[in-house]
Amino acid sequence: MDGRTAILSKIRASLKTSRADDDRHAAVATRLAQTPRGIIPARGQLPAEERVALFRAMAEKYNATTEHIHGLAAVPAIVSAYLKGNNLPAAIRIGTDPRLATAPWASQATLEIRHGASDGQDLAAVSHAFGAVAETGTLAVLSGPDNPVTLNFLPEHHIVVVNAEEIAGDMENIWARLRVLKGSAMPRTVNFITGPSRSADIEQTLLLGAHGPRALHIVIVGTAAD
Repeated sequence: MDGRTAILSKIRASLKTSRADDDRHAAVATRLAQTPRGIIPARGQLPAEERVALFRAMAEKYNATTEHIHGLAAVPAIVSAYLKGNNLPAAIRIGTDPRLATAPWASQATLEIRHGASDGQDLAAVSHAFGAVAETGTLAVLSGPDNPVTLNFLPEHHIVVVNAEEIAGDMENIWARLRVLKGSAMPRTVNFITGPSRSADIEQTLLLGAHGPRALHIVIVGTAAD
């Protein structure tokens, strides 16, 4: 008997269950298939425009900056303006997100675009969020070649684009949509980002950029839908 089998056998014995416990197997299968929800807070259950407004208010409460634009075509100019406004070099790191790829980056002739994961030397990065949570001002960013996870942590400035229609009232809706779209092929990580990195561990003094970007700029694109 190997170690794993021995440990599981001891657990079954302590629970007074047998290996062929069909009822327990059926209960687990049902739980996984139905994915029941707990109590959902009412704060985020709002009409579309109010939901976006709540998301912006909560994100800004936690030191992020936000702006709302009509379409992806404006993203390159927005990114260039952000870099200029923060006295940053005209250079960004970006993944292979197909939505961001449709933006007219060539319109910004002086903007240098580096692709792939960050090596820690980039000052600014651009990602596209899978969705967002209105009640907490939180972004949901999936890992993968489209949006390398290093972009969430290494550059000092993180610019994140999110579609207005993908701003949910609560986190449970984000997980439900992820299950539907991805099925069993889930991303390796789902990063929930609320504001820039910060810590008050040392003498209760708030320090931005303690273990990630010290600035988070959120660009909301399009019109939200109920």
